[in-house]
Amino acid sequence: MEWYIAIGFLFSTLFILMLSGLPVVFAFFCVNVLGAFVFLGGEFGLIQMARNSAEAINSFSLVPVPLFILMGELLFHTGLAQRTISAIERLISAVPGRLSIVSVLGGTAFATLSGSSIANTAMMGSSLLPEMTRKGYHPTMAMGPILAVGGIAILIPPSALAVTLASLGGISISKLLIAGVVPGIMIGVVTLLYVIVRCAMNPSLAPCDHDLKNPKGSKWTPFLKDVVPLFIIFFAVVGSLVFGLASPTESAAFGVVAALVAAFLYKSININKIFVALTETAKLSASILFILVASTTFSQILSFSGATTGLLEAVSNLQLTSIHLVILMLLTLLVLGCFVDQISMIMLTLPFFIPLVHTTGIDLVWFGVLVLIAMEISLLTPPFGLLLLVMQGVAPGSTKLTQVYAAALPFVGLQITVLIVVLTFPNIVSILQVSN
Repeated sequence: MEWYIAIGFLFSTLFILMLSGLPVVFAFFCVNVLGAFVFLGGEFGLIQMARNSAEAINSFSLVPVPLFILMGELLFHTGLAQRTISAIERLISAVPGRLSIVSVLGGTAFATLSGSSIANTAMMGSSLLPEMTRKGYHPTMAMGPILAVGGIAILIPPSALAVTLASLGGISISKLLIAGVVPGIMIGVVTLLYVIVRCAMNPSLAPCDHDLKNPKGSKWTPFLKDVVPLFIIFFAVVGSLVFGLASPTESAAFGVVAALVAAFLYKSININKIFVALTETAKLSASILFILVASTTFSQILSFSGATTGLLEAVSNLQLTSIHLVILMLLTLLVLGCFVDQISMIMLTLPFFIPLVHTTGIDLVWFGVLVLIAMEISLLTPPFGLLLLVMQGVAPGSTKLTQVYAAALPFVGLQITVLIVVLTFPNIVSILQVSN
């Protein structure tokens, strides 16, 4: 069977199953069973598929995934993340666009603690959006900043998606986690600058909160009490990675213990909250493991069918430079991101992208960061950007999806700018690579 026929057969079957409403992971499993039978040798192929599935998740390098998820769940369900955002809000008073600025700072802070873009957007939207709407904020200044920083959790540790990408792509987990910090901060900074400049130029976009010109009590006490201790956790987790003091698994375990200790000291933890955090962690972790199994098997079937080799040869014949190849792959991700979720993007493209990266000598860590940024942008791209749908879900009932689209577009432009900067200056991702 020709390689292009194999690709057409596998992908057309996959898209038909996905369009039928079957969850992505199960659609991949169905295609894997069919592909294993056709390309791996009938019954023997199915046996080999089962063996490959076991090997795909029997790796100690995957342990950080549930630990990072548990850390974020503990901070979320114990209310420590909300305390952080409230303290930041109190610190900034009587400033044009105060709540928009709070959403950027608070969203970035929670991204460094949760590792979940969906949780980040949902929490910030449900806690700040009603108040901004009541005060007359323009939708772009109300929803836009929350959407923009929601996806930072993909880049900044603890990021379960970064660990998943690294595991599937054969990239150093610790190096990819560290490399995402500076680009993540860059997105937060350009978003903050955009909000400040726009609100200074047109204060009507985000009216000043006159009721907070003279807040009672010290502004700094809540900040020192509720923000600084949690950021110590973040810097300890990331610092241990940067300076080679701990492996990703060890730093993730430290983060969980630190989150538990912090929740205990703040007297905000009980058995029920721990149970909820563990339950949600188990659900998300199981989902990710299923994804790893499906994706690994799909890659092997593509390889055995000759599809991967055939595509590599076809691309080689185009005689593209490495930078043009990277741009082509990023454009593919950006287009896919308009229609499918991030996990589907990884599963569909990595089996082809990683061999191309290896054959052209492209730096894996740099490429991994570019992929993460592209996936972050895809969270905000119409019509099916995941965070756009989350935002509509937490926004007031009268909010139309087209309003959410319009609010996100300026910030999509900002993130594409950051992507271009990282693409142009690859050394940005290695700034913090001290001992790795």
